[in-house]
Amino acid sequence: MGLLSELKLAVPWGHIAAKAWGPQQATPVLCLHGWLDNANSFDRLIPLLPKDFHYVAMDFGGHGLSSHYSPGFAYYQENFVSEVRRVVAALKWKRFSLMGHSFGGIVGGTFTSIFPEMVDKLILLDTMPFGLDHNGVENLLTYRRGAIEHMLQAEASQKPRQVASPEEMLQGFLKRNSHLSEENARLLLQRGTTEVATGLVMNRDRRMTVPERSISFVSRELFVHSIKQLQARVLLVKAIQGYYNVKKEDTNKNVLLFMEDMLRSILKERFQYAKVPGNHYVHLNQPEIVAGIISAFLQSQEPPPHQP
Repeated sequence: MGLLSELKLAVPWGHIAAKAWGPQQATPVLCLHGWLDNANSFDRLIPLLPKDFHYVAMDFGGHGLSSHYSPGFAYYQENFVSEVRRVVAALKWKRFSLMGHSFGGIVGGTFTSIFPEMVDKLILLDTMPFGLDHNGVENLLTYRRGAIEHMLQAEASQKPRQVASPEEMLQGFLKRNSHLSEENARLLLQRGTTEVATGLVMNRDRRMTVPERSISFVSRELFVHSIKQLQARVLLVKAIQGYYNVKKEDTNKNVLLFMEDMLRSILKERFQYAKVPGNHYVHLNQPEIVAGIISAFLQSQEPPPHQP
């Protein structure tokens, strides 16, 4: 399945860039990349998925080929969720499926709980549907304070963009993303950099650093309430050497178990869970491992409504 087109969707601060595959009239699937990645994250997976769907992978604002946010406008999770709403409005989609990797899964899950009637299937690639903090409400205000202070610091210390040779750029990127193969690092850099006279510069907005400064963390109570809002069927694909295994603290395991238990007990037969070999980027490094599971889920029919 070849790439159909590159899209540029107008937003008040510029444009959101996206790429599309498959017939335009087919069932739509919106693909959301992870933190500091871009739409090329799905380049190797989408050609292995069913041909009778229309896939659109967007670059979040400040990532890939999308415009940076205006000065003073922060990269908070709510704004990325709003971007999804803007993109589907521009595409005139009333109902669609969402597939999100890492941070993109949190944005997709949050969107699905706020606009439950719009999403029929939610695919989470080594991620959670919401940012759950293991300390519950204890840390939530601290995170908000940190996010505001970080935004002000980032604005105050705007340095000129660093220019690097393609090889330096690649090695630096691999150092920061050790779970990516060299080939796939090049693929993300292809959309994540721009050539200038003396080398390459990163496209992403350097006001963004760590996802913790952007994620709207929720308490367990709000996590449960948000899952109860979902009308979508949910597929959670967990990589065995993925995010929650790299971060080995027991607290993360508890959070993960809580999340899985809640999804299973609330969604019942609308929840599907698959554990696969591979790391946090398994969908990009070894897409053939997850393609079959995702394809079967996309093509599966709605089960009968659950009778309490």
